[in-house]
Amino acid sequence: MFENLTERLSRTLKNVSGRGRLTDDNIKDTLREVRMALLEADVALPVVREFVKRVKERAVGTEVSKSLTPGQEFIKIVQSELEAVMGDGNEALDLSCQPPAVILMAGLQGAGKTTSVGKLGKLLKERDKKKVLVVSADVYRPAAIKQLETLAADVGVDFFPSSVEQKPLAIVKAALEHGKTKFYDVVIVDTAGRLHVDEEMMDEIKDVHKALNPVETLFVVDAMTGQDAANTAKAFNDALPLTGVILTKVDGDARGGAALSVRHITGKPIKFLGIGEKTDALEPFHPDRVASRILGMGDVLSLIEDLERNVDKKEAEKLAKKFKDKKGFDLEDFRSQLQQMKNMGGMMGMLDKLPGMSQLPGDMKDKVDDKIFMQMEAIINSMTKGERARPELIKGSRKKRIAAGSGTQVQDVNRLLKQFTQMQKMMKKMQKGGMKNMMRQMKGMMPGGGMFPGR
Repeated sequence: MFENLTERLSRTLKNVSGRGRLTDDNIKDTLREVRMALLEADVALPVVREFVKRVKERAVGTEVSKSLTPGQEFIKIVQSELEAVMGDGNEALDLSCQPPAVILMAGLQGAGKTTSVGKLGKLLKERDKKKVLVVSADVYRPAAIKQLETLAADVGVDFFPSSVEQKPLAIVKAALEHGKTKFYDVVIVDTAGRLHVDEEMMDEIKDVHKALNPVETLFVVDAMTGQDAANTAKAFNDALPLTGVILTKVDGDARGGAALSVRHITGKPIKFLGIGEKTDALEPFHPDRVASRILGMGDVLSLIEDLERNVDKKEAEKLAKKFKDKKGFDLEDFRSQLQQMKNMGGMMGMLDKLPGMSQLPGDMKDKVDDKIFMQMEAIINSMTKGERARPELIKGSRKKRIAAGSGTQVQDVNRLLKQFTQMQKMMKKMQKGGMKNMMRQMKGMMPGGGMFPGR
């Protein structure tokens, strides 16, 4: 996410970081570069103009804090203005009403509305402990209703049946009535994709909105469309009283134009980011964290939240007890660590949130390939319980059997065993309390040091 913009801005802001004083002249070139970086990221021109103007006004002749250099102060101003462009903070869903709270989803076809309904349903059920009902009023797209039914079953929320023979208005009225009689906390309504210029379809969604009187009307839009996402959202907002935006496919958007344009152009907050295909790949939108990531400073708060949400506490306690009892770290433990890493969006998902990762050379990033971790897990899955507990048993014929069972080569099995041995040594160092030794071991396991083999 935002790779191109992060790289360009990091390079540009480096030039100003050593300045003794911020003047009109010495920030002129930097501001020009910032302007170009934003335009290349497909940020809307009015947003770029306003942003550069505000940064310049605040930077020239600014009183510099004693703890910062003028260059650092400039970067602080850029970060603060990035946050201001995207919103003051995370704007949560407003569900404070007589239940059920109705959430209406609108947007173009193919933006990811149905998937977002499933993800949002899961998030509200698991994080907010809400009783959720989902319903599809999309009677135009073949298999749309079935898709939502399958998703609802996957994420464990209730599905209200509908069919293509029904009218959308009749579907939503029946779903709302069902939501009231069965005491649901939230009803999420999926609608058909439509263009804002299609009068008939826009009239239909206005009627649906009037019948439901939703507490939240969310516009779902594909981040890959850049500043067009903001323009489309504005057109919809002129017809419907939107309360917020869900930006989808953000993981595939290297530019970031949509995230930086939506709030300024529509006046509506981005409430969530869709960051992948998995049902839990929906993140609340925090402008300050996104600004930090854009400037290559990482997003440690989100990483901590990921850890708290995805790390299996029982597994962690079990491993801690093994350490305490001076028992060895085996391949079963190794596999458990790989699975937990996968739950957190894989290695790249974690690295993206660490400060300074944007400075890593491209070839080094390429080595951190999550496919390698999937391959490792497949190899360990092909071993017997005894082999996982005692890796020293794995010799010639066993290696061939494990390679065949996991669809890999014997050299892949050898590589995994070598990496496991390194990990085991590191764990022993931790048991002995030798932190310096452990850090030295970890350096050897970083990209380029042997842990991540090149392709």
